[in-house]
Amino acid sequence: MKSSTQDQVEGKFHKIKGEVKEAAGKLSDNPKLEAEGTLEKIAGKVQEKFGQVKKVLGN
Repeated sequence: MKSSTQDQVEGKFHKIKGEVKEAAGKLSDNPKLEAEGTLEKIAGKVQEKFGQVKKVLGN
């Protein structure tokens, strides 16, 4: 698998995982878990965009 595609897939995985953690934190009234989820979701979005940029650049 190309590096750019792998970054996109991993980014989507982390984004979804973060969304689940964020929702679980809200449901269980756990602000720490919610914040963890938010950070992981943002990191996933960044990694996904990085993969898209690498794809455009041909890496």
